[in-house]
Amino acid sequence: MPTMPVGLIDGARRLTLHERESPVPTPSTLVVDISLCGICGTDVHAWESGQLLSPAVCGHEWAGTVAAVGSEVRTVAEGDRVVVAVPPACGRCGPCTAGHAGYCEQVFLTQIGADAHAPDHGGFAPSLRVGPGRVVRADPRLSDAEAAQIEPATVTYHAVARSGLRLGDTVVVQGGGPIGLTTLQWARAGGAGRTIVVEPTPHRRELATTLGADVVVAPGPEADALVRDETRGLGADVVYECVGRPETVQTAVDLVRRGGGVCLIGLAGGQAPITPATWLIKEVAVSAALAYLHDEFETVMGMVADGRVRLEPLHDHTIGLGDLDAELAALADGRSPHTKVLVDPRI
Repeated sequence: MPTMPVGLIDGARRLTLHERESPVPTPSTLVVDISLCGICGTDVHAWESGQLLSPAVCGHEWAGTVAAVGSEVRTVAEGDRVVVAVPPACGRCGPCTAGHAGYCEQVFLTQIGADAHAPDHGGFAPSLRVGPGRVVRADPRLSDAEAAQIEPATVTYHAVARSGLRLGDTVVVQGGGPIGLTTLQWARAGGAGRTIVVEPTPHRRELATTLGADVVVAPGPEADALVRDETRGLGADVVYECVGRPETVQTAVDLVRRGGGVCLIGLAGGQAPITPATWLIKEVAVSAALAYLHDEFETVMGMVADGRVRLEPLHDHTIGLGDLDAELAALADGRSPHTKVLVDPRI
């Protein structure tokens, strides 16, 4: 049986390439040959801690081509370009029958790699066997690099849609990484009047300006003063927390105005120190976004394909599987000069 290398985190600060049998489809599954897979912030956090959310989501930002389909699969065919996604709501679980299809249990299990067809590894591999609900056809106008970034772009689309953003709002985006830079673009597309990006890295601040940020600033007292000046002392209408560190949760609340909104997008591990009195006094509306809905993928692909949201500028480095452990270390330690790293398992 042919084998292939599979990248899996198997300890704190350690990713190992394991040899696994090359997948073949069962009647109800399909096999995707991975073209590119993005490194997500959650991959970096998992590498630092050694704690995987699920092996199936160790490398969950992938795109590729359908290599083989099972006899029962009807939604895609061999040769289709696809991006990773989630299925429509099942219509049968408790949340669905209660009218909350956006919280379908089957979709949630698919998101976290715990559904019946979840593989024992993610997209850091040449091939992957998944259920048909895990893919949608890629918009043919997308490049491979854009297709591999549709998953995180859909996360941020979902977040901004949930955040209560109104036309003309002043928005602060904490973090100028790939999540923050796509959040910035969705906020602008959604009608934000003024956008401020808080980011410590100079080249990411420059990229934020290129992608439409009105003001960029390093975190700290300078950022606090700038937000006050930009909002006549009120604070931002909406703050998007895209850093994913415990200490930045409270910072987001500190920067928002009374009655404003904070949207948590970055996944902070561990307990976050907060000042509850500030949340109470400000009457902050808090939203959060874990992932996305099935129908959002078509919208996102269309807006990327027509240029309203730009993903190509984020991608500035491509590596092979053999360089993955070292790149995770560089990203975790802040030594990497790159914004969005894509892994090509064919290298």
